[in-house]
Amino acid sequence: MNITEINNELKNIKRTSFGISIPELRKFAKKIAKHDYKVLFKGNKFDTFELRLLHAFTIGYIKDDIENILKYFEDFIPYVDDWAVNDSLCQNFRIAREYPTQVWNMLMKYKFSTKEFESRIVSVTLLSHFLNDEYIDKVLDILNILNTNDYYSQMGVAWAVATAMGKYPEKTLYYLKSDKNKLDKITYNKSLQKIRESFRVSDEIKKLTKQMKK
Repeated sequence: MNITEINNELKNIKRTSFGISIPELRKFAKKIAKHDYKVLFKGNKFDTFELRLLHAFTIGYIKDDIENILKYFEDFIPYVDDWAVNDSLCQNFRIAREYPTQVWNMLMKYKFSTKEFESRIVSVTLLSHFLNDEYIDKVLDILNILNTNDYYSQMGVAWAVATAMGKYPEKTLYYLKSDKNKLDKITYNKSLQKIRESFRVSDEIKKLTKQMKK
């Protein structure tokens, strides 16, 4: 088979990615959010990575009633099947800071989910928008009960713990050392690793975590 034949074969293979850059997708999502986002939400077939990512970004940019936005968010959850789409959806969902009670209540529907990305959606949304004085204690409690049987759900919780340590070192350190901590061994140790890799955590705490490995 020569290069021409290879290229011809590739043309017949269904595309799962177009190679569109993230900044361009964000720009397009903002444009859709101002005009015809309902067309996208009703007709999206999610058959490429970019269409899933575009959908995730658009949800974060639309202006609508909070209940409608939450419905769009939840309707999209079953189509989240990789970490990039997952984290783009959660980190871009800044309306959570404007309507924390409503978003928190929506997230709590998934706190006992055994699905890998439903669990990660909870942890990444919490670390992105709920690490504040009002919610930090609740966040640490929720991280304790999320599913961590799968790699990406483990990493989501570990990332959230490390981010919490950067913002609330005393509370998070106490949590990790106390009987309240119910993290499994892998997730616990991953949390310590991410803490040591963080630029937001002091050297003193990083040294302490070296003695805390299970």
